Amino acid sequence: MSELLTAESIVSLLTLTFLEIVLGIDNIIFISIAANKLAPKDQKKARNIGLILAMAFRLMLLLGISFVISLSKPFTSVDLDWFKADLTGQSLILFAGGLFLLYKATSEIHHKLEGGPDETDEAGNTKAKATISSVITQIAITNIVFSIDSILTAIGLTQNVTIMMIAVIMSVVIMMFFAGPVGKFVNEHPTIQMLGLAFLIMIGFMLVAEGAHLSEVVIFNSPIGSVPKGYLYFAIAFSLLVEFLNIRLRKTQPPVQLHRYGGQPQEDQMA
Repeated sequence: MSELLTAESIVSLLTLTFLEIVLGIDNIIFISIAANKLAPKDQKKARNIGLILAMAFRLMLLLGISFVISLSKPFTSVDLDWFKADLTGQSLILFAGGLFLLYKATSEIHHKLEGGPDETDEAGNTKAKATISSVITQIAITNIVFSIDSILTAIGLTQNVTIMMIAVIMSVVIMMFFAGPVGKFVNEHPTIQMLGLAFLIMIGFMLVAEGAHLSEVVIFNSPIGSVPKGYLYFAIAFSLLVEFLNIRLRKTQPPVQLHRYGGQPQEDQMA
């Protein structure tokens, strides 16, 4: 206990907690958009379960930290004339997770702007909204990807597992407190929803590139580089700043109505 009260440990704890919150922003965006498929009374439940799952995944990975480290070691190599790679468990998870985010974000954009066949059944009746279990399953799959990336980043800052676990718990509690207002704000502003989905496309691309980079992929003698996360977060922050200014300037204009799962109009959901 005395080791946790040293100045170095406190600084590490605060730094790691802040980092976990920053890395968790993309997770909150996905959780908010996924929970938006549900009825308003179920959205808070889905968000909280999603964040609790995120915390559980991270704590389990910290308890099995040797397993997490082993994921960064190559388990096989591919050496073709035009393609070379040293595949790792971590890189495959990030690559698959990135493709999943690209698919989900693109599908959500299509549904919100174009609608889809799931609006009505063959008889023309409105179909039911997404179930909590289906939404939580999507959140759980995404949490696995974000958890691996988050824990590996935390390991680079400190080797004290206790500090990492406390930081994870503190960050999730803070995110649970703000997830509701963030989700409500996202639901009330269609442009924020579109920006959030665009951010997920950027994050998905970054995960695909990061997975290829960690596997040291070389295609036609050209190595795949990583995408600095600082550039990504700057683009997200700048886009949100511009949109906040637009919202203040045009707050008297009613927002456009996006397609909803189950065909329920936005004003009914917000009532």
